[in-house]
Amino acid sequence: MNAVRLTHTGKPLEQQVVAPASPGAGDVLIRVKAAGICHSDAHYRAGKSRVHPLPMTLGHEVAGVVEEVGRGVTGLQPGDRVCVHYLATCGECHWCAQGQEQFCGTGQMIGKYRDGGYAEFILMPARSVFKLPEEIPFAHGAIMMCSSATSLHALNKARQRPGETVAVFGVGGLGISAIQLALARGASRVFAVDIKPSKLELAARLGATPINAALHDPLAALQELTRGKGVNVALELIGLPATMEQAVRSLAIQGRAALVGLMEKSFSVAPYQEVINKEAEIIGVSDHLATEIPELLEFARSGQLKFDGVISRTVPLDARAINDTLDRLEKFADDLRVVIEP
Repeated sequence: MNAVRLTHTGKPLEQQVVAPASPGAGDVLIRVKAAGICHSDAHYRAGKSRVHPLPMTLGHEVAGVVEEVGRGVTGLQPGDRVCVHYLATCGECHWCAQGQEQFCGTGQMIGKYRDGGYAEFILMPARSVFKLPEEIPFAHGAIMMCSSATSLHALNKARQRPGETVAVFGVGGLGISAIQLALARGASRVFAVDIKPSKLELAARLGATPINAALHDPLAALQELTRGKGVNVALELIGLPATMEQAVRSLAIQGRAALVGLMEKSFSVAPYQEVINKEAEIIGVSDHLATEIPELLEFARSGQLKFDGVISRTVPLDARAINDTLDRLEKFADDLRVVIEP
Protein backbone atom coordinates (compact mmCIF):
# COMPACT_ATOMS: atom_id res chain seq x y z
CA MET A 1 0.00 0.00 0.00
CA ASN A 2 1.03 3.64 -0.42
CA ALA A 3 1.97 5.55 2.73
CA VAL A 4 3.50 8.95 3.46
CA ARG A 5 6.05 8.55 6.24
CA LEU A 6 8.43 10.47 8.46
CA THR A 7 11.86 8.92 7.95
CA HIS A 8 14.10 11.62 9.47
CA THR A 9 13.04 14.46 11.78
CA GLY A 10 13.58 17.87 10.28
CA LYS A 11 13.21 16.45 6.78
CA PRO A 12 10.21 16.26 4.41
CA LEU A 13 7.92 13.25 4.63
CA GLU A 14 8.53 10.54 2.04
CA GLN A 15 6.23 8.46 -0.15
CA GLN A 16 6.79 4.74 0.44
CA VAL A 17 5.20 1.43 -0.45
CA VAL A 18 4.67 -0.80 2.60
CA ALA A 19 2.76 -3.99 3.26
CA PRO A 20 -0.55 -3.54 5.11
CA ALA A 21 -0.74 -5.35 8.45
CA SER A 22 -3.06 -8.31 8.89
CA PRO A 23 -5.62 -8.10 11.72
CA GLY A 24 -4.93 -10.29 14.72
CA ALA A 25 -7.39 -11.20 17.45
CA GLY A 26 -9.42 -8.13 18.42
CA ASP A 27 -8.09 -6.01 15.56
CA VAL A 28 -9.77 -4.18 12.70
CA LEU A 29 -8.18 -3.34 9.35
CA ILE A 30 -9.62 -0.09 7.96
CA ARG A 31 -9.43 1.32 4.45
CA VAL A 32 -8.68 5.01 5.00
CA LYS A 33 -11.16 7.35 3.34
CA ALA A 34 -10.01 10.56 5.04
CA ALA A 35 -7.10 11.61 7.25
CA GLY A 36 -6.79 15.06 8.76
CA ILE A 37 -3.51 16.97 8.72
CA CYS A 38 -3.01 18.34 12.23
CA HIS A 39 -0.65 21.07 13.45
CA SER A 40 0.85 18.43 15.75
CA ASP A 41 2.07 16.60 12.64
CA ALA A 42 4.14 19.65 11.74
CA HIS A 43 5.66 19.49 15.25
CA TYR A 44 6.47 15.81 14.74
CA ARG A 45 8.11 16.44 11.38
CA ALA A 46 10.19 19.26 12.86
CA GLY A 47 11.34 17.13 15.78
CA LYS A 48 9.66 19.30 18.42
CA SER A 49 7.92 16.20 19.79
CA ARG A 50 9.50 12.73 19.63
CA VAL A 51 8.21 10.18 17.12
CA HIS A 52 9.42 6.61 17.56
CA PRO A 53 10.32 4.35 15.85
CA LEU A 54 11.24 5.80 12.47
CA PRO A 55 10.15 5.51 9.75
CA MET A 56 6.60 6.25 10.92
CA THR A 57 3.37 6.82 9.03
CA LEU A 58 1.91 10.04 10.48
CA GLY A 59 -1.77 10.87 10.87
CA HIS A 60 -3.98 10.57 13.96
CA GLU A 61 -7.30 11.85 12.53
CA VAL A 62 -8.76 8.96 10.59
CA ALA A 63 -12.08 7.77 9.16
CA GLY A 64 -12.75 4.98 6.71
CA VAL A 65 -14.42 1.68 5.98
CA VAL A 66 -13.80 -1.64 7.73
CA GLU A 67 -11.89 -3.90 5.35
CA GLU A 68 -11.35 -6.93 7.59
CA VAL A 69 -11.89 -7.92 11.23
CA GLY A 70 -9.81 -10.23 13.38
CA ARG A 71 -10.91 -13.12 15.55
CA GLY A 72 -13.22 -12.22 18.42
CA VAL A 73 -14.33 -8.85 17.06
CA THR A 74 -18.04 -8.22 17.53
CA GLY A 75 -20.14 -5.20 16.61
CA LEU A 76 -18.04 -4.37 13.53
CA GLN A 77 -17.99 -5.98 10.12
CA PRO A 78 -16.52 -5.32 6.67
CA GLY A 79 -18.21 -2.37 4.99
CA ASP A 80 -18.98 -0.46 8.19
CA ARG A 81 -18.26 3.28 8.11
CA VAL A 82 -15.99 4.07 11.07
CA CYS A 83 -13.83 6.68 12.75
CA VAL A 84 -10.72 5.95 14.81
CA HIS A 85 -9.78 6.94 18.36
CA TYR A 86 -6.17 8.09 18.39
CA LEU A 87 -4.87 5.52 20.92
CA ALA A 88 -4.22 1.79 20.79
CA THR A 89 -4.26 0.72 24.44
CA CYS A 90 -4.07 -2.45 26.51
CA GLY A 91 -7.67 -2.17 27.75
CA GLU A 92 -6.75 -3.86 31.02
CA CYS A 93 -4.57 -1.59 33.19
CA HIS A 94 -5.77 0.69 36.01
CA TRP A 95 -6.02 3.72 33.71
CA CYS A 96 -7.88 1.87 30.96
CA ALA A 97 -10.29 0.42 33.51
CA GLN A 98 -10.96 3.96 34.81
CA GLY A 99 -11.62 5.30 31.31
CA GLN A 100 -8.44 7.38 31.43
CA GLU A 101 -6.66 5.50 28.66
CA GLN A 102 -4.41 8.42 27.71
CA PHE A 103 -2.24 7.36 30.69
CA CYS A 104 -2.05 3.66 29.69
CA GLY A 105 1.55 2.57 30.19
CA THR A 106 1.62 0.62 26.93
CA GLY A 107 -0.71 2.90 24.95
CA GLN A 108 0.46 3.91 21.50
CA MET A 109 -0.72 7.04 19.74
CA ILE A 110 -1.25 6.48 16.03
CA GLY A 111 0.98 8.61 13.85
CA LYS A 112 3.48 9.00 16.67
CA TYR A 113 4.30 5.62 18.20
CA ARG A 114 2.27 3.43 15.84
CA ASP A 115 1.60 3.81 12.11
CA GLY A 116 -1.22 6.24 11.45
CA GLY A 117 -3.58 7.36 8.73
CA TYR A 118 -1.39 8.89 6.00
CA ALA A 119 -1.82 5.57 4.20
CA GLU A 120 -4.34 3.46 2.33
CA PHE A 121 -4.98 1.21 5.36
CA ILE A 122 -4.65 1.40 9.13
CA LEU A 123 -4.82 -1.39 11.73
CA MET A 124 -6.40 -0.69 15.13
CA PRO A 125 -7.83 -2.57 18.13
CA ALA A 126 -11.61 -2.81 17.81
CA ARG A 127 -12.09 -0.93 21.10
CA SER A 128 -10.58 2.15 19.39
CA VAL A 129 -12.97 2.02 16.42
CA PHE A 130 -16.41 3.66 16.40
CA LYS A 131 -19.19 3.47 13.84
CA LEU A 132 -19.56 6.71 11.91
CA PRO A 133 -23.19 7.77 11.33
CA GLU A 134 -24.26 8.08 7.70
CA GLU A 135 -25.04 11.77 8.25
CA ILE A 136 -21.35 12.54 8.87
CA PRO A 137 -18.99 12.65 5.84
CA PHE A 138 -15.68 10.82 6.16
CA ALA A 139 -13.68 14.07 6.07
CA HIS A 140 -15.71 15.46 8.97
CA GLY A 141 -15.43 12.20 10.88
CA ALA A 142 -11.66 12.28 10.53
CA ILE A 143 -11.03 15.79 11.83
CA MET A 144 -13.49 15.25 14.67
CA MET A 145 -11.16 12.59 16.07
CA CYS A 146 -8.61 15.17 17.18
CA SER A 147 -9.65 18.81 17.22
CA SER A 148 -13.33 18.32 18.04
CA ALA A 149 -12.72 15.49 20.50
CA THR A 150 -10.03 17.49 22.31
CA SER A 151 -12.28 20.56 22.45
CA LEU A 152 -15.05 18.48 24.03
CA HIS A 153 -12.60 16.98 26.52
CA ALA A 154 -11.35 20.48 27.41
CA LEU A 155 -14.91 21.65 28.11
CA ASN A 156 -15.54 18.53 30.18
CA LYS A 157 -12.32 19.05 32.16
CA ALA A 158 -13.27 22.69 32.71
CA ARG A 159 -16.69 21.53 33.95
CA GLN A 160 -18.52 23.98 31.70
CA ARG A 161 -22.10 24.43 32.89
CA PRO A 162 -25.17 25.88 31.14
CA GLY A 163 -25.38 29.64 31.51
CA GLU A 164 -21.63 30.18 31.86
CA THR A 165 -19.44 32.39 29.69
CA VAL A 166 -16.58 30.87 27.71
CA ALA A 167 -13.51 32.49 26.13
CA VAL A 168 -11.79 30.58 23.33
CA PHE A 169 -8.22 31.67 22.63
CA GLY A 170 -7.39 30.56 19.10
CA VAL A 171 -9.91 30.01 16.30
CA GLY A 172 -8.23 27.13 14.47
CA GLY A 173 -9.55 23.62 14.12
CA LEU A 174 -9.89 23.26 17.87
CA GLY A 175 -11.45 26.65 18.38
CA ILE A 176 -14.08 26.21 15.70
CA SER A 177 -15.32 23.06 17.42
CA ALA A 178 -14.95 24.56 20.89
CA ILE A 179 -17.21 27.49 20.00
CA GLN A 180 -19.97 25.24 18.67
CA LEU A 181 -19.72 22.69 21.46
CA ALA A 182 -19.74 25.35 24.18
CA LEU A 183 -22.90 26.86 22.71
CA ALA A 184 -24.50 23.43 22.27
CA ARG A 185 -23.79 22.73 25.94
CA GLY A 186 -25.61 25.90 26.99
CA ALA A 187 -22.98 28.63 27.22
CA SER A 188 -24.66 32.00 27.68
CA ARG A 189 -21.98 33.65 25.55
CA VAL A 190 -18.76 32.57 23.81
CA PHE A 191 -15.92 34.98 23.07
CA ALA A 192 -13.43 34.11 20.31
CA VAL A 193 -9.94 35.63 20.53
CA ASP A 194 -7.64 35.59 17.49
CA ILE A 195 -5.60 37.92 15.29
CA LYS A 196 -6.80 36.79 11.84
CA PRO A 197 -9.91 38.57 10.51
CA SER A 198 -10.99 35.58 8.41
CA LYS A 199 -11.03 33.30 11.44
CA LEU A 200 -12.87 35.88 13.53
CA GLU A 201 -15.48 36.25 10.79
CA LEU A 202 -16.05 32.49 10.87
CA ALA A 203 -16.27 32.57 14.68
CA ALA A 204 -18.96 35.25 14.44
CA ARG A 205 -20.92 33.15 11.94
CA LEU A 206 -20.79 30.27 14.41
CA GLY A 207 -22.33 32.45 17.13
CA ALA A 208 -19.28 33.75 19.02
CA THR A 209 -18.41 37.33 19.89
CA PRO A 210 -15.10 38.00 18.08
CA ILE A 211 -12.19 39.82 19.71
CA ASN A 212 -9.33 40.86 17.44
CA ALA A 213 -6.22 40.67 19.63
CA ALA A 214 -4.19 42.42 16.94
CA LEU A 215 -6.30 45.56 17.37
CA HIS A 216 -7.46 45.37 20.99
CA ASP A 217 -6.18 44.20 24.36
CA PRO A 218 -8.20 40.98 24.73
CA LEU A 219 -8.23 41.20 28.52
CA ALA A 220 -9.63 44.72 28.48
CA ALA A 221 -12.19 43.66 25.87
CA LEU A 222 -13.30 40.66 27.93
CA GLN A 223 -13.60 42.78 31.05
CA GLU A 224 -15.80 45.25 29.19
CA LEU A 225 -17.95 42.56 27.58
CA THR A 226 -18.50 40.76 30.90
CA ARG A 227 -19.06 44.00 32.85
CA GLY A 228 -15.91 43.49 34.86
CA LYS A 229 -16.68 39.93 35.97
CA GLY A 230 -14.39 37.94 33.69
CA VAL A 231 -15.28 34.60 32.09
CA ASN A 232 -16.24 31.36 33.79
CA VAL A 233 -14.24 29.15 31.42
CA ALA A 234 -11.23 29.98 29.27
CA LEU A 235 -9.76 27.56 26.73
CA GLU A 236 -6.20 28.20 25.53
CA LEU A 237 -5.81 26.39 22.21
CA ILE A 238 -2.74 28.07 20.71
CA GLY A 239 0.25 27.20 22.86
CA LEU A 240 1.87 30.58 23.46
CA PRO A 241 2.97 32.07 26.82
CA ALA A 242 1.07 35.31 26.14
CA THR A 243 -2.26 33.60 25.43
CA MET A 244 -1.89 31.22 28.38
CA GLU A 245 -1.35 34.21 30.65
CA GLN A 246 -4.38 35.93 29.10
CA ALA A 247 -6.54 32.85 29.60
CA VAL A 248 -5.72 32.74 33.32
CA ARG A 249 -6.09 36.49 33.80
CA SER A 250 -9.45 36.54 32.02
CA LEU A 251 -11.12 34.35 34.65
CA ALA A 252 -13.99 35.35 36.88
CA ILE A 253 -14.26 34.27 40.51
CA GLN A 254 -14.04 30.45 40.57
CA GLY A 255 -13.26 30.44 36.85
CA ARG A 256 -11.42 27.58 35.17
CA ALA A 257 -8.68 27.90 32.55
CA ALA A 258 -8.16 24.73 30.50
CA LEU A 259 -4.78 24.70 28.79
CA VAL A 260 -4.65 22.68 25.57
CA GLY A 261 -2.05 24.32 23.32
CA LEU A 262 1.37 22.68 23.17
CA MET A 263 4.50 24.68 23.89
CA GLU A 264 7.93 24.27 25.44
CA LYS A 265 8.14 27.64 27.21
CA SER A 266 6.88 28.69 30.64
CA PHE A 267 4.41 31.45 31.42
CA SER A 268 3.90 33.68 34.44
CA VAL A 269 1.08 33.57 36.97
CA ALA A 270 0.49 35.91 39.91
CA PRO A 271 -0.65 33.24 42.41
CA TYR A 272 -2.55 35.43 44.86
CA GLN A 273 -4.17 37.92 42.52
CA GLU A 274 -4.97 35.59 39.63
CA VAL A 275 -5.58 32.21 41.28
CA ILE A 276 -5.81 32.08 45.06
CA ASN A 277 -7.92 35.17 45.66
CA LYS A 278 -10.41 34.07 43.01
CA GLU A 279 -10.28 30.36 43.84
CA ALA A 280 -9.59 30.00 40.14
CA GLU A 281 -8.25 26.80 38.58
CA ILE A 282 -5.63 26.05 35.94
CA ILE A 283 -6.37 22.70 34.32
CA GLY A 284 -4.20 20.63 32.00
CA VAL A 285 -5.92 18.91 29.08
CA SER A 286 -4.29 15.83 27.56
CA ASP A 287 -6.00 14.94 24.29
CA HIS A 288 -9.37 13.18 24.83
CA LEU A 289 -11.12 9.96 25.81
CA ALA A 290 -12.76 7.14 23.90
CA THR A 291 -15.80 7.40 26.16
CA GLU A 292 -16.42 10.93 24.86
CA ILE A 293 -16.60 9.94 21.20
CA PRO A 294 -20.26 8.75 21.16
CA GLU A 295 -21.38 12.09 22.64
CA LEU A 296 -19.25 13.96 20.11
CA LEU A 297 -20.69 11.97 17.20
CA GLU A 298 -24.20 12.77 18.38
CA PHE A 299 -23.43 16.51 18.42
CA ALA A 300 -22.35 16.19 14.78
CA ARG A 301 -25.15 13.83 13.72
CA SER A 302 -27.77 16.18 15.17
CA GLY A 303 -26.29 19.21 13.42
CA GLN A 304 -25.10 21.02 16.55
CA LEU A 305 -21.47 20.58 15.44
CA LYS A 306 -20.95 21.58 11.81
CA PHE A 307 -17.95 21.74 9.52
CA ASP A 308 -19.26 23.87 6.66
CA GLY A 309 -16.37 26.08 5.59
CA VAL A 310 -14.02 24.48 8.12
CA ILE A 311 -12.19 22.19 5.69
CA SER A 312 -10.15 24.56 3.54
CA ARG A 313 -9.19 21.93 0.96
CA THR A 314 -8.45 18.27 0.39
CA VAL A 315 -5.21 16.77 -0.94
CA PRO A 316 -4.32 13.33 -2.30
CA LEU A 317 -2.11 10.81 -0.53
CA ASP A 318 0.96 12.52 -1.96
CA ALA A 319 4.12 13.46 -0.06
CA ARG A 320 4.61 16.75 -1.89
CA ALA A 321 1.06 17.97 -1.22
CA ILE A 322 1.22 16.90 2.43
CA ASN A 323 4.62 18.50 3.02
CA ASP A 324 3.33 21.73 1.49
CA THR A 325 0.39 21.68 3.91
CA LEU A 326 2.71 21.09 6.87
CA ASP A 327 4.89 24.00 5.70
CA ARG A 328 1.83 26.23 5.72
CA LEU A 329 0.84 25.05 9.20
CA GLU A 330 4.29 25.92 10.52
CA LYS A 331 3.79 29.45 9.20
CA PHE A 332 0.26 29.70 10.72
CA ALA A 333 -1.28 30.21 7.27
CA ASP A 334 -5.01 30.81 6.81
CA ASP A 335 -5.83 27.13 6.18
CA LEU A 336 -8.29 25.92 8.81
CA ARG A 337 -8.29 22.17 8.18
CA VAL A 338 -6.79 20.18 5.32
CA VAL A 339 -7.79 16.57 4.78
CA ILE A 340 -6.09 13.78 2.86
CA GLU A 341 -8.41 11.70 0.71
CA PRO A 342 -6.44 8.64 -0.56
